[in-house]
Amino acid sequence: MNPVGEKNTAVLAFHGGMIGALLPFLLFVVGVIAIALSGAPDERGFWPVLLLALGIGLLLVKDKTAFSQVVVEGMSQSIVMIMILAWMLASIIGVLMASTGLVEALIWLSSQLNLSGGGFVLTGFIICSLVSLSTGSSFATILICGPILYPTGGLLGAPLEILAGAILAGATFGDFIAPISDTTIASALSQGADIGPTVKSRIKYILPAAIIALIGYGLAGYLGQGAATPDTQQLLGDPKGLPMLLIPLFIIYLFLRGKHLLHGLLLGLLLGILLGWVLGLLPLNEIFSLDLENFTAKSLVIDGINRAVGISFFTILLMGLVATLKAAGLVDQLVRLAATRSNNVRQAESWIAGTVGAAVLLTTHSIVAILMVAEFANRTGNQQGVSSKRRANILSMVVTVFPFLLPYCIPVILMANTTQSGTEFNLPSVAPLQVGLFNFISWGILLIALAAILFGYGRKGDR
Repeated sequence: MNPVGEKNTAVLAFHGGMIGALLPFLLFVVGVIAIALSGAPDERGFWPVLLLALGIGLLLVKDKTAFSQVVVEGMSQSIVMIMILAWMLASIIGVLMASTGLVEALIWLSSQLNLSGGGFVLTGFIICSLVSLSTGSSFATILICGPILYPTGGLLGAPLEILAGAILAGATFGDFIAPISDTTIASALSQGADIGPTVKSRIKYILPAAIIALIGYGLAGYLGQGAATPDTQQLLGDPKGLPMLLIPLFIIYLFLRGKHLLHGLLLGLLLGILLGWVLGLLPLNEIFSLDLENFTAKSLVIDGINRAVGISFFTILLMGLVATLKAAGLVDQLVRLAATRSNNVRQAESWIAGTVGAAVLLTTHSIVAILMVAEFANRTGNQQGVSSKRRANILSMVVTVFPFLLPYCIPVILMANTTQSGTEFNLPSVAPLQVGLFNFISWGILLIALAAILFGYGRKGDR
């Protein structure tokens, strides 16, 4: 069985050969980078570029009917539908956590410890790590935590560029290790690995990176600390939302017990809604209400799904475009090339890491990069006996480095835009280059990934 769940597609021939097949994709890359660098991180802005790229591909391909079939098959892969389901449910859970005051509760804990600005940098990283572990979404973590933590830390005297990097680093933490993270789900399922055992195997990778980040933010926060601004009582938080931490812990427990993705996310969501309502943290009108005057319904479920729309359609369109490259024989050529150059496990792992690294640099999107090279990673890894967990972990390590460091990638731009929340408190915003530079956990993951590939760190534990 193919873990990626792909269908057999036709072989496509393009005018201009492989250059003709690559041209639509290169057009997409140029368009995405231009839009990203303009400061518009919403994936909806990429939809027209993708449709244009597909249109150019249709003009260049020789068999237009086969091209159309390949695009539709690429869009309808089971792994793509699984990812969309995961995004919808995880986004709803993220809205639930925000609505019931989890972030404010974590800030309250920080205020009880009388933290200074330098201490708040470290605490901000920990808070965002817990939120990203709870929601499984780096985007949701940035959007939930950034507008609260950035002005709070700035008013307490925290160095702003380091604080912004710490918030992004916390979002990166959950993206790599959370069982409900789209990165975890895509890397594990695309390689035929179970989510629970894969998450357990990642502890040995994330702990050293987290230690590096903790030390880095502890030192940088205190060395760069400035004077606190008075009148910060409005930002000290509220402890009422602390019981909601039970929900992500429950979801993590279900995944570690080997429960299905739908089982864990849906049951956790239902329990979270019930707990929030019983505790008085979630009014019934936030669960569901009708606006009869405007003929609309309102619900945290609707809000959560709306958050997932942009990324879902972006992925659907891009996977259709990626499928045309595969049908043109690009993956087969890469596998044959890797087979001639990979004579041992380390070389096979290097090829997997290098290929997904190139894919994420081109697509600027972690999940699409994973899905794009999933078949290549499967076939190349299997030829040299690289286990499914090991392949999944390498894929996740690489895609939690570059998109969270480079200034033209969506998570970095999103975090930079979020720092504008400090303007009403007379705090300056932080540029994308600085945000990525101070994401210490991604730098730590990069070091661990190099140790894993070059020296075999963690290889035995991934069998």
